[in-house]
Amino acid sequence: MPLSPMDEYLAHQTTDTFDRVFTSDRNFYDRYYFNMHACSDEIFLITSMGQYPNLGTSDAFVTVSVGEQQYIVRASKELDGDRSRTDVGPLGVEIIEGLRKMRVWCEPNEWGLSMDLVFDGTVDCIEEPKTVQRFPHGRMQMETSRYSQVGTWSGTLEVAGKRYEVTPDRWQGVRDHSWGIRGIGEPEPPGIRVKHAAGGFGFFHTWMPIQTPDGLVKLFAEEDQHGDRMVEESVWIPSLASGAEPEEMGSPNFQFRYQSGTREIEGVTIEVEDPAGKPLTIEATPLRTLYLAAGSGYIPQPDWALGAYQGELVVQGLDYDLSTPEQRAKYAPLYETLARYEFSTGEVGYGLLENICVGTYHPHGFSEPDAVAP
Repeated sequence: MPLSPMDEYLAHQTTDTFDRVFTSDRNFYDRYYFNMHACSDEIFLITSMGQYPNLGTSDAFVTVSVGEQQYIVRASKELDGDRSRTDVGPLGVEIIEGLRKMRVWCEPNEWGLSMDLVFDGTVDCIEEPKTVQRFPHGRMQMETSRYSQVGTWSGTLEVAGKRYEVTPDRWQGVRDHSWGIRGIGEPEPPGIRVKHAAGGFGFFHTWMPIQTPDGLVKLFAEEDQHGDRMVEESVWIPSLASGAEPEEMGSPNFQFRYQSGTREIEGVTIEVEDPAGKPLTIEATPLRTLYLAAGSGYIPQPDWALGAYQGELVVQGLDYDLSTPEQRAKYAPLYETLARYEFSTGEVGYGLLENICVGTYHPHGFSEPDAVAP
């Protein structure tokens, strides 16, 4: 148990040093996520970094959707004992002010995708309900904590031969920090899970941080194949400038519309009660989708998966042609969609419409694992 700079802080939670986590579960992770957009359909960026102490690895990526292409720089390294080091090859994250200001960067490289960006939170970080799921035989499948925050961006971005001067008057986004247990790394033998999978499986996830001029409408739900809700969050978080406190909203009802032949979102109508109990309708219109299965590792591929061991240090750059429905279909089912949100009160907001619908999901007519919208 080697000491590291983290051990100087009065923050220990166990009798171990900071290089050891509370569980020996191979799937323990700790990860940052950020996205950035210009409140238009022009460009959408996502960057992320994770550490996997029980797998001995750390990885990071930045990926940008612009035009009909998606570009990525990704890196993976062996994780040493110093967990305060939040850099992987050319990619890095810096905490400038805890819960308020973060810096992310990707150094100039041969693939022409680089950035040096600062995120400033415009609302308080909000802790989400914990997600806990077990396999039918009892083993923990998922146990995660997460907090999130919207804000503005400043700095520079270079991609596809173009330089963007990022200014907080129009560049916005959301970030989160999550940790816990979730499937990562090289695939495990399925064992008894084969038996349970034969009985059918379905999972529906939607995560909507809607950024408005006055704050954040945060909607989050996860359901099983029958539509039974396992996790729900519906809250209004006012801007830091207002000095007001967060307020709970009513249970959200989502009416999804899909692109024909896919499970990709065409639009969503959200019905919810505002903090005063008044009905509120929000129409979500997709602007640009970034496909995280294209190289990021969020959806494991044979050559890359979050937490998978790649070597002492590996850095790669790739680009993907997403100009046709056939090309885009390869990168289902995780859709990171930038959307415009129009409120029945007249307000307009922007933000992520993150959706996963896998297996069977009867409320939307997906009665077979491979079913798609008519």
